[in-house]
Amino acid sequence: MLGYLSHTRVLRLAGLFTWAIVALPLVYTQYALQDEVALVRPGEGLWLGLAYFAFGACYFWLTRGLNSGGHAHWYDRLLLLVLTICALAVSFLNGSGLGSILMMVAAGVIPWLLPVRLGVAWLLISQLTVLPVYSMLGFSLFEALMQSLLYGGFSLFIFVTSLVARQQTQAREEQRRLNAELRATRLLLAESARINERTRISRELHDLLGHHLTALSLNLEVAGHITEGQAQEHVRQAHTLAKLLLTDVREAVSQLRESGAIDLAAALRPLAERVPSLQIHLDIAVPLNVEDPERAHVMLRCTQEIITNAVRHAGARNLWIKVVKDDGEIVIDAHDDGIGGDVDAIMPGNGLRGMRERLLQLGGRLDVSARRGEGFRLRASLPVVTNMMLASGPQGVN
Repeated sequence: MLGYLSHTRVLRLAGLFTWAIVALPLVYTQYALQDEVALVRPGEGLWLGLAYFAFGACYFWLTRGLNSGGHAHWYDRLLLLVLTICALAVSFLNGSGLGSILMMVAAGVIPWLLPVRLGVAWLLISQLTVLPVYSMLGFSLFEALMQSLLYGGFSLFIFVTSLVARQQTQAREEQRRLNAELRATRLLLAESARINERTRISRELHDLLGHHLTALSLNLEVAGHITEGQAQEHVRQAHTLAKLLLTDVREAVSQLRESGAIDLAAALRPLAERVPSLQIHLDIAVPLNVEDPERAHVMLRCTQEIITNAVRHAGARNLWIKVVKDDGEIVIDAHDDGIGGDVDAIMPGNGLRGMRERLLQLGGRLDVSARRGEGFRLRASLPVVTNMMLASGPQGVN
């Protein structure tokens, strides 16, 4: 049955199951051992229940949609603090070490929220905070310390297990991304090879048949002037057929060149498939043909970088990408529902810098805007053709 679940979902279910099991000793100590003063403090049952259920609610929220990028929102880290306080409150209010068990459950969440060193420090400090509880249970200071470190060791083991799960998620996401890029690039190369083959065939038709038919037509025209009678009539018919054949060759060459455009939509769609923790709403104008393979490659890389940034940095749940042709330009308009930020404070990394450089080399531009809490917006535009491409456009058969 577990084969149908991802390891992150199994981790979440295991933590919730452990949290539910902790309720049994809590109920037992509160109601079955009412005479044990060391374990039960009357009047605190309500606060104990609130701390216990608040822990479950925080854990349920923090383990939603675990992905390779973790949870980047500030309120998730705040909930981690609440989660730890609730676990400590269970120990203090119940007068037992059950809070350390809940701390072990919380250890599975920490690698998705904090760096490794900070997470380990968080674990040790939180476990040592339970020292007074073990002293209340009759342990000496040394024994209480050993008990806290023992639970801390268990928590560290769960922390490392969860850290490995996150690293596996990152590796699987990287593999998925590379596979998507490979599929998109393969489609682009196939389209480029098709265009190159059509161009080669059109050139062969132009250079071989076109020139020979032109020469044949000229010779037949001369022959028509120097022949008489029935022979002249046959020469004129041959001349007419030669001109018709030359016209057909011209049309064939033109059609081969005009149909040599890359289907950019087919190359972009694989990039948006099965992206974990991100819903991509892809809107591509149909048909979306690009005649220059280099321009198609640039737009492919830009789309790939937009998706990567939304997953790794924006903390977004949804990404909208629209690709259209507008006033002689190919335009990618993308925005997400991530954390956003002040556009003046955005430090362009290698991804954004590389996008801008690629676009500028072909006469395009990149516009970026962002506001705190309103996500990230990006607009990449690239001319369909340049003046040089227009000047060296397809030529007919002379």
